[in-house]
Amino acid sequence: MRLFLDTANIEHIRHGVKLGVISGVTTNPSLISKEGKVDYKKIVQEICAIVPGPVSTEVLSQDVAGMVSEAREIASWAKNVAVKIPATIEGVEATYQLSRENIQVNCTLCFSVNQALLAALAGAAFISPFVGRLDDIGENGMELVRDIMDVYNNYPDTIKTELIAASIRHPQHCVEAALAGAPIATVPYQILLQMIKHPLTDIGCSRFLEDWQKVMGRGKKI
Repeated sequence: MRLFLDTANIEHIRHGVKLGVISGVTTNPSLISKEGKVDYKKIVQEICAIVPGPVSTEVLSQDVAGMVSEAREIASWAKNVAVKIPATIEGVEATYQLSRENIQVNCTLCFSVNQALLAALAGAAFISPFVGRLDDIGENGMELVRDIMDVYNNYPDTIKTELIAASIRHPQHCVEAALAGAPIATVPYQILLQMIKHPLTDIGCSRFLEDWQKVMGRGKKI
């Protein structure tokens, strides 16, 4: 499974790439505004220059013509841009048009297997089921990920869409996404940091250092 960062924070992205574990980014105007950035195009291009893989950023229009026009403009910003299009009937049509132009589409705000199936048939490069938002309303977001993967895996010769487990709220979501066979999970920076943390690892490191200091201390007295 590959990991993307869901952020627009340049330092966090640089750190993730430096760790060697982050190969893509998902972002949007809201995340960019949180960083105090006003030049949408500039920040997306900066992210694209840092990240080796796809950088998903979204259109604002809700109609087909507007989505397609915006997507064409965004796709011209960098070679590794993927354009987020919502999982609506207009979004499906826009996805079909854009896929025929070899523009990568990340079909976002997916909450059902039917939406994921239609997005795949329309030619989406990625589908993003929002796990945490389903959990928020009492549904099982990871069950949707498993169901979509089951459907996609039934048709390996015709469905090439990659699932991005999105709206990740905690490290266990990443574990469940990996167990479900999700090709990608996009995570906030803090979740990435939490993934490597374990109290027994911290205790073990402290004990090793304490023992080493005792050994070195005895050595100095000899």
